[in-house]
Amino acid sequence: MLRPIALAIAGFCLLAPASAIAAQTYIHAGGLLDRPGQSPRGASTLVIEDGRIVQVVDGLQAAPAGVRLIDLSTQFVLPGLIDSHVHIFSDDDKTAARLEAMSRGPEDRFVIALDNARRTLGAGFTTVRDLGSEPAAITALRDGVEKGLIEGPTIVNAGRMISISGGHGDGANGLAPRYAELERAEAVNTCDGPEACRRAVRIQVSQGAQVIKFAATGGVLSNVAGGLGRQMFDDEMKAIVETAHAFGRKATAHAHGKDGIEGALRAGVDSIEHATFTDAETLALFRQTGAYLVPTMIAPEAAVAQARAGQRPPAVLAKAEEAARIAYAKHIEQYAAAGVKIAFGTDTGVSAHGDNATEFKMMVEAGMTPARAIRSATVDAADLLGLSASLGTLEPGKAADIIAVASSPLGDVTELERVQFVMRRGVVHKLDGARQPWPVD
Repeated sequence: MLRPIALAIAGFCLLAPASAIAAQTYIHAGGLLDRPGQSPRGASTLVIEDGRIVQVVDGLQAAPAGVRLIDLSTQFVLPGLIDSHVHIFSDDDKTAARLEAMSRGPEDRFVIALDNARRTLGAGFTTVRDLGSEPAAITALRDGVEKGLIEGPTIVNAGRMISISGGHGDGANGLAPRYAELERAEAVNTCDGPEACRRAVRIQVSQGAQVIKFAATGGVLSNVAGGLGRQMFDDEMKAIVETAHAFGRKATAHAHGKDGIEGALRAGVDSIEHATFTDAETLALFRQTGAYLVPTMIAPEAAVAQARAGQRPPAVLAKAEEAARIAYAKHIEQYAAAGVKIAFGTDTGVSAHGDNATEFKMMVEAGMTPARAIRSATVDAADLLGLSASLGTLEPGKAADIIAVASSPLGDVTELERVQFVMRRGVVHKLDGARQPWPVD
């Protein structure tokens, strides 16, 4: 009998049978960070059953006869990581994506997403928040993962980003007139004025969106030279946030410029993506509202490199350089600001899928401790996503989303770039460096 480890062959995902998670499993951990933000434990044993943690005890407890044992006694174990900002359908090959855009169908893009999901999970990210994909495709991928048919992380999805006409998120930007007309005729994510913006939110919810994202400001990658300043008016942002909350959804704002960040915060948004241009007044507003800041530090550098290599439209380069120039210094200020809540997010899809953990090093270089950076990708990200009851820590009753690395990332956060073990919902998807194989039944 094969070990119940998920395999991916030629882009097709083969998962362990459902019976693989029915039996009890013991995990021996050499070190355990069960509650990020608190001190780690020494050698410990986790007991898993039906995809959930049922017990965490000190020491390496012997597994009963017939019970599966995963020996990670030489490794450091912690909760599965959460990336609060990804685009799972984005192709890492930006040149091919542009050249083949008119010939790719939904099926082609779905195959790309399958591989991206597999690589993301293999990197230790057991949950992601996808903030910009076609609604039908992302909901199908999300549900396929949830049913155990597809290998990938748990997905909290936004559908398409809501945008003003001509703003960051309007798919007609830069297209020839005949194609722009077709795009605008089919678009349900663009809105002008509060009533239209309420309708746009309701349509995204009807198409399966679990969170609502809107473009409060211009963006780096949109094919329009409109800068990074504010694009939505107060009444439009307030209409979006209020409607999202009325449907029980959180709302997040893509926002680079200070004016757009502050407008979104005053509108009651739950988080801000990027937050490139901030000052003391902006950070005070973050504290006052309790909104999360999602920094996405690796994205501007990736965008600059792609634009200079001709992989992005010409309108992108100046905006990318501006964002990259200011982002690092501003994030140092943000990390030093007491009381500002920060959740880990990368904007992966701009940068390469599977490289999500490289964000940790940048966060630490900008002033975060490794402990706080890890907490931002576990406890805090789970809170932002509204999933604290099941994710973020390794406690009885919570999902068995577990990863392991060779040594403690509290000393060297780059260890998280080399994840050796991944379990999601009690199913093992990666098993490197264990001292003994999973016993055969």
